Amino acid sequence: MSKGFASQADLVEKKETFSELAPGVYALTAEGDPNSGIVVGDDSVLVIDARATPRMAGDLVARVREVTDKPIRHVLLTHYHAVRVLGVAGYPDRVNVIASDVARAMIVERGQQDMDSEIQRFPRLFRGREEIPGLTWPTLTFRGEMTLWLGAREVRIIHAGRGHTAGDTIAWLPQEQVLFSGDLVEYGATPYCGDAHFQDWPATLDRLEALQPKALVPGRGEALTTPDRIREGLEGTRAFLRDLYAVAEAGVAAGHDLKTVYDRAMSEMRPKYGHWVIFEHCMPFDVSRAYDEAKGIDTPRIWTAERDIEMWRALEG
Repeated sequence: MSKGFASQADLVEKKETFSELAPGVYALTAEGDPNSGIVVGDDSVLVIDARATPRMAGDLVARVREVTDKPIRHVLLTHYHAVRVLGVAGYPDRVNVIASDVARAMIVERGQQDMDSEIQRFPRLFRGREEIPGLTWPTLTFRGEMTLWLGAREVRIIHAGRGHTAGDTIAWLPQEQVLFSGDLVEYGATPYCGDAHFQDWPATLDRLEALQPKALVPGRGEALTTPDRIREGLEGTRAFLRDLYAVAEAGVAAGHDLKTVYDRAMSEMRPKYGHWVIFEHCMPFDVSRAYDEAKGIDTPRIWTAERDIEMWRALEG
Protein backbone atom coordinates (compact mmCIF):
# COMPACT_ATOMS: atom_id res chain seq x y z
CA MET A 1 0.00 0.00 0.00
CA SER A 2 1.37 3.42 -0.96
CA LYS A 3 0.51 5.11 2.31
CA GLY A 4 -0.30 3.94 5.80
CA PHE A 5 -3.71 2.36 6.17
CA ALA A 6 -6.42 4.68 7.51
CA SER A 7 -5.11 6.22 10.78
CA GLN A 8 -2.86 3.42 12.02
CA ALA A 9 0.12 5.78 11.93
CA ASP A 10 -1.67 8.52 13.93
CA LEU A 11 -0.18 8.01 17.39
CA VAL A 12 -0.10 11.59 18.70
CA GLU A 13 -2.38 12.22 21.68
CA LYS A 14 -4.57 15.30 21.33
CA LYS A 15 -5.01 18.11 23.83
CA GLU A 16 -8.47 18.05 25.38
CA THR A 17 -10.60 21.14 25.98
CA PHE A 18 -13.39 21.05 28.55
CA SER A 19 -15.67 24.04 28.13
CA GLU A 20 -18.94 25.20 29.69
CA LEU A 21 -21.45 26.29 27.06
CA ALA A 22 -24.28 27.17 29.46
CA PRO A 23 -24.66 26.65 33.20
CA GLY A 24 -24.19 22.91 33.76
CA VAL A 25 -23.73 22.12 30.04
CA TYR A 26 -20.24 21.09 28.89
CA ALA A 27 -18.35 19.90 25.82
CA LEU A 28 -15.21 17.78 25.84
CA THR A 29 -13.31 18.28 22.58
CA ALA A 30 -9.85 17.14 21.52
CA GLU A 31 -8.34 18.71 18.40
CA GLY A 32 -10.44 16.68 15.98
CA ASP A 33 -10.82 13.49 18.00
CA PRO A 34 -14.45 12.49 18.76
CA ASN A 35 -16.32 14.89 21.06
CA SER A 36 -18.56 14.15 24.05
CA GLY A 37 -21.07 16.21 26.01
CA ILE A 38 -22.14 16.50 29.64
CA VAL A 39 -25.46 17.86 30.87
CA VAL A 40 -25.89 18.30 34.62
CA GLY A 41 -29.47 18.16 35.85
CA ASP A 42 -31.08 18.72 39.24
CA ASP A 43 -30.17 15.30 40.57
CA SER A 44 -28.26 13.43 37.86
CA VAL A 45 -26.04 13.74 34.80
CA LEU A 46 -26.49 12.90 31.11
CA VAL A 47 -23.41 12.00 29.05
CA ILE A 48 -23.62 12.36 25.27
CA ASP A 49 -21.45 9.75 23.54
CA ALA A 50 -19.74 7.30 25.83
CA ARG A 51 -16.23 7.27 24.23
CA ALA A 52 -14.46 4.30 22.70
CA THR A 53 -13.31 2.19 25.66
CA PRO A 54 -14.06 1.83 29.39
CA ARG A 55 -10.66 3.35 30.18
CA MET A 56 -11.35 6.41 28.05
CA ALA A 57 -14.83 6.69 29.55
CA GLY A 58 -13.10 6.84 32.92
CA ASP A 59 -11.29 9.98 31.78
CA LEU A 60 -14.65 11.51 30.89
CA VAL A 61 -16.09 10.54 34.27
CA ALA A 62 -13.16 12.36 35.87
CA ARG A 63 -14.21 15.49 33.97
CA VAL A 64 -17.74 15.10 35.29
CA ARG A 65 -16.37 14.88 38.82
CA GLU A 66 -14.58 18.20 38.31
CA VAL A 67 -17.96 19.93 38.15
CA THR A 68 -20.47 17.77 40.07
CA ASP A 69 -20.82 14.79 42.38
CA LYS A 70 -24.26 13.90 40.99
CA PRO A 71 -24.56 10.37 39.59
CA ILE A 72 -24.39 9.70 35.86
CA ARG A 73 -27.77 8.13 35.16
CA HIS A 74 -28.08 8.39 31.37
CA VAL A 75 -25.76 7.96 28.39
CA LEU A 76 -26.99 8.98 24.94
CA LEU A 77 -25.49 7.33 21.86
CA THR A 78 -25.76 9.70 18.90
CA HIS A 79 -25.23 6.73 16.54
CA TYR A 80 -23.91 3.19 16.50
CA HIS A 81 -20.22 3.62 15.64
CA ALA A 82 -17.83 1.85 17.99
CA VAL A 83 -15.75 4.92 18.78
CA ARG A 84 -18.86 6.52 20.32
CA VAL A 85 -20.38 3.63 22.22
CA LEU A 86 -17.98 0.98 23.51
CA GLY A 87 -16.99 2.92 26.62
CA VAL A 88 -20.34 2.41 28.38
CA ALA A 89 -18.87 -0.31 30.60
CA GLY A 90 -16.56 2.30 32.14
CA TYR A 91 -19.28 4.23 33.96
CA PRO A 92 -19.34 3.50 37.69
CA ASP A 93 -23.09 3.95 38.09
CA ARG A 94 -25.76 1.83 36.44
CA VAL A 95 -26.77 3.93 33.45
CA ASN A 96 -29.69 4.03 31.07
CA VAL A 97 -28.23 3.77 27.56
CA ILE A 98 -30.38 5.71 25.07
CA ALA A 99 -30.35 5.31 21.29
CA SER A 100 -32.78 5.58 18.41
CA ASP A 101 -34.50 2.37 17.40
CA VAL A 102 -32.70 2.61 14.06
CA ALA A 103 -29.30 2.87 15.75
CA ARG A 104 -30.04 -0.25 17.78
CA ALA A 105 -31.05 -2.11 14.64
CA MET A 106 -27.73 -1.15 13.10
CA ILE A 107 -25.87 -2.61 16.10
CA VAL A 108 -27.79 -5.85 15.56
CA GLU A 109 -27.00 -5.83 11.85
CA ARG A 110 -23.38 -4.67 11.79
CA GLY A 111 -22.13 -3.78 15.26
CA GLN A 112 -19.48 -6.48 15.57
CA GLN A 113 -18.12 -5.89 12.08
CA ASP A 114 -17.95 -2.16 12.78
CA MET A 115 -16.14 -2.72 16.08
CA ASP A 116 -13.47 -4.89 14.43
CA SER A 117 -13.17 -2.47 11.52
CA GLU A 118 -12.83 0.72 13.58
CA ILE A 119 -10.25 -0.70 15.99
CA GLN A 120 -8.14 -1.78 13.00
CA ARG A 121 -8.43 1.63 11.34
CA PHE A 122 -7.63 3.90 14.28
CA PRO A 123 -6.02 2.05 17.21
CA ARG A 124 -5.07 5.23 19.11
CA LEU A 125 -8.74 6.02 19.66
CA PHE A 126 -9.24 2.66 21.40
CA ARG A 127 -6.83 3.00 24.30
CA GLY A 128 -7.38 0.08 26.66
CA ARG A 129 -9.35 -1.84 24.04
CA GLU A 130 -8.56 -5.13 25.80
CA GLU A 131 -10.98 -3.99 28.54
CA ILE A 132 -13.98 -3.72 26.18
CA PRO A 133 -16.39 -6.47 27.29
CA GLY A 134 -18.24 -6.60 23.96
CA LEU A 135 -20.86 -4.66 22.07
CA THR A 136 -22.80 -1.89 23.79
CA TRP A 137 -26.56 -2.40 23.79
CA PRO A 138 -29.09 0.37 24.41
CA THR A 139 -31.42 -0.17 27.35
CA LEU A 140 -33.87 2.48 26.15
CA THR A 141 -34.79 3.12 22.51
CA PHE A 142 -37.19 5.59 20.98
CA ARG A 143 -38.77 6.28 17.61
CA GLY A 144 -38.65 9.80 16.25
CA GLU A 145 -38.26 11.90 19.38
CA MET A 146 -38.28 11.70 23.16
CA THR A 147 -37.83 14.18 25.99
CA LEU A 148 -35.56 13.51 28.94
CA TRP A 149 -36.22 15.59 32.03
CA LEU A 150 -33.25 16.01 34.36
CA GLY A 151 -35.39 17.60 37.04
CA ALA A 152 -36.36 20.96 35.54
CA ARG A 153 -33.84 20.70 32.72
CA GLU A 154 -35.32 19.58 29.39
CA VAL A 155 -33.30 17.60 26.85
CA ARG A 156 -35.02 16.78 23.58
CA ILE A 157 -33.50 13.71 21.97
CA ILE A 158 -34.33 13.60 18.27
CA HIS A 159 -33.71 11.07 15.52
CA ALA A 160 -32.95 13.86 13.10
CA GLY A 161 -32.94 11.87 9.87
CA ARG A 162 -30.53 9.95 7.71
CA GLY A 163 -27.12 11.49 7.23
CA HIS A 164 -23.86 10.26 8.74
CA THR A 165 -25.76 7.00 9.38
CA ALA A 166 -29.42 6.03 9.16
CA GLY A 167 -29.85 6.35 12.94
CA ASP A 168 -28.33 9.74 13.78
CA THR A 169 -29.59 11.32 16.98
CA ILE A 170 -29.11 14.84 18.32
CA ALA A 171 -29.55 16.31 21.79
CA TRP A 172 -31.26 19.71 21.90
CA LEU A 173 -31.57 21.83 25.02
CA PRO A 174 -34.33 24.30 24.08
CA GLN A 175 -34.00 26.56 27.11
CA GLU A 176 -30.24 26.95 26.75
CA GLN A 177 -30.35 26.66 22.92
CA VAL A 178 -27.43 24.26 22.91
CA LEU A 179 -27.25 21.52 20.26
CA PHE A 180 -25.14 18.36 20.32
CA SER A 181 -25.13 17.22 16.69
CA GLY A 182 -23.04 14.07 16.80
CA ASP A 183 -21.29 13.45 13.49
CA LEU A 184 -24.03 15.11 11.45
CA VAL A 185 -21.89 18.27 11.70
CA GLU A 186 -18.09 18.43 11.63
CA TYR A 187 -15.86 21.46 12.06
CA GLY A 188 -12.37 21.43 10.62
CA ALA A 189 -12.68 17.67 10.34
CA THR A 190 -13.55 15.52 7.35
CA PRO A 191 -17.01 13.96 7.56
CA TYR A 192 -16.82 10.18 7.62
CA CYS A 193 -19.33 8.99 5.04
CA GLY A 194 -18.74 5.26 4.86
CA ASP A 195 -22.26 4.60 6.20
CA ALA A 196 -23.81 7.81 4.91
CA HIS A 197 -26.88 8.81 2.96
CA PHE A 198 -25.56 11.68 0.85
CA GLN A 199 -28.87 12.69 -0.70
CA ASP A 200 -30.68 12.84 2.66
CA TRP A 201 -27.97 14.44 4.77
CA PRO A 202 -28.44 18.08 3.61
CA ALA A 203 -32.15 18.05 4.56
CA THR A 204 -31.20 16.65 7.95
CA LEU A 205 -28.80 19.57 8.39
CA ASP A 206 -31.64 21.92 7.48
CA ARG A 207 -33.63 20.56 10.42
CA LEU A 208 -30.71 21.21 12.75
CA GLU A 209 -30.24 24.73 11.43
CA ALA A 210 -33.96 25.47 11.92
CA LEU A 211 -33.47 25.04 15.68
CA GLN A 212 -31.33 28.22 15.60
CA PRO A 213 -28.82 27.07 18.23
CA LYS A 214 -26.67 29.56 20.11
CA ALA A 215 -24.03 26.87 20.63
CA LEU A 216 -23.37 23.71 18.62
CA VAL A 217 -21.09 20.83 19.53
CA PRO A 218 -20.06 18.97 16.37
CA GLY A 219 -18.93 15.37 16.25
CA ARG A 220 -15.34 16.52 15.76
CA GLY A 221 -13.81 19.95 16.09
CA GLU A 222 -14.16 22.76 18.57
CA ALA A 223 -17.48 23.78 20.10
CA LEU A 224 -19.16 26.47 18.00
CA THR A 225 -20.40 29.39 20.05
CA THR A 226 -21.02 32.23 17.61
CA PRO A 227 -23.51 32.54 14.73
CA ASP A 228 -20.66 32.76 12.21
CA ARG A 229 -18.94 29.62 13.51
CA ILE A 230 -22.21 27.67 13.62
CA ARG A 231 -22.99 28.72 10.06
CA GLU A 232 -19.46 27.77 9.01
CA GLY A 233 -19.82 24.31 10.54
CA LEU A 234 -23.15 23.64 8.83
CA GLU A 235 -22.13 25.08 5.48
CA GLY A 236 -18.75 23.38 5.50
CA THR A 237 -20.36 20.00 6.09
CA ARG A 238 -22.96 20.65 3.36
CA ALA A 239 -20.32 21.77 0.87
CA PHE A 240 -18.17 18.68 1.42
CA LEU A 241 -21.14 16.37 0.88
CA ARG A 242 -22.31 18.25 -2.19
CA ASP A 243 -18.88 18.39 -3.81
CA LEU A 244 -18.06 14.74 -3.20
CA TYR A 245 -21.40 13.38 -4.32
CA ALA A 246 -21.28 15.47 -7.51
CA VAL A 247 -17.99 13.79 -8.44
CA ALA A 248 -19.45 10.34 -7.74
CA GLU A 249 -22.65 11.03 -9.71
CA ALA A 250 -20.70 12.31 -12.70
CA GLY A 251 -18.36 9.34 -12.60
CA VAL A 252 -21.15 6.79 -12.43
CA ALA A 253 -23.03 8.54 -15.24
CA ALA A 254 -19.90 8.36 -17.37
CA GLY A 255 -19.42 4.67 -16.62
CA HIS A 256 -16.16 5.15 -14.74
CA ASP A 257 -14.89 2.57 -12.25
CA LEU A 258 -14.38 3.31 -8.55
CA LYS A 259 -10.63 3.90 -8.84
CA THR A 260 -11.14 6.51 -11.56
CA VAL A 261 -13.80 8.29 -9.50
CA TYR A 262 -11.58 8.17 -6.42
CA ASP A 263 -8.62 9.73 -8.22
CA ARG A 264 -10.87 12.49 -9.58
CA ALA A 265 -12.36 13.14 -6.13
CA MET A 266 -8.94 13.40 -4.50
CA SER A 267 -7.73 15.76 -7.20
CA GLU A 268 -10.75 18.05 -6.91
CA MET A 269 -11.28 17.97 -3.14
CA ARG A 270 -7.79 17.96 -1.67
CA PRO A 271 -7.16 21.67 -2.44
CA LYS A 272 -10.32 22.70 -0.59
CA TYR A 273 -10.58 20.11 2.20
CA GLY A 274 -7.20 18.41 2.43
CA HIS A 275 -6.21 20.40 5.54
CA TRP A 276 -9.16 19.02 7.51
CA VAL A 277 -8.48 16.39 10.16
CA ILE A 278 -8.59 12.74 8.93
CA PHE A 279 -9.02 13.73 5.29
CA GLU A 280 -6.65 11.03 4.00
CA HIS A 281 -8.29 8.46 6.31
CA CYS A 282 -11.88 9.21 5.34
CA MET A 283 -11.73 9.77 1.62
CA PRO A 284 -11.37 6.15 0.44
CA PHE A 285 -14.39 5.16 2.57
CA ASP A 286 -16.33 8.30 1.60
CA VAL A 287 -15.83 7.89 -2.12
CA SER A 288 -16.66 4.19 -1.96
CA ARG A 289 -20.00 4.95 -0.32
CA ALA A 290 -20.78 7.91 -2.62
CA TYR A 291 -20.07 5.70 -5.64
CA ASP A 292 -22.40 3.00 -4.30
CA GLU A 293 -25.20 5.48 -3.60
CA ALA A 294 -24.83 7.05 -7.03
CA LYS A 295 -25.25 3.55 -8.46
CA GLY A 296 -28.55 3.15 -6.55
CA ILE A 297 -27.37 1.18 -3.48
CA ASP A 298 -29.51 2.75 -0.76
CA THR A 299 -28.39 0.74 2.28
CA PRO A 300 -24.65 1.14 2.89
CA ARG A 301 -22.72 -2.07 2.51
CA ILE A 302 -21.26 -3.37 5.77
CA TRP A 303 -17.62 -2.54 6.35
CA THR A 304 -15.56 -5.40 7.71
CA ALA A 305 -11.87 -5.45 8.62
CA GLU A 306 -11.29 -7.52 5.49
CA ARG A 307 -13.30 -5.26 3.20
CA ASP A 308 -11.43 -2.22 4.57
CA ILE A 309 -8.07 -3.63 3.54
CA GLU A 310 -9.32 -4.83 0.15
CA MET A 311 -10.78 -1.41 -0.65
CA TRP A 312 -7.67 0.45 0.54
CA ARG A 313 -5.39 -1.67 -1.61
CA ALA A 314 -7.60 -1.12 -4.65
CA LEU A 315 -7.64 2.66 -4.23
CA GLU A 316 -4.27 3.42 -2.61
CA GLY A 317 -2.07 0.40 -3.44
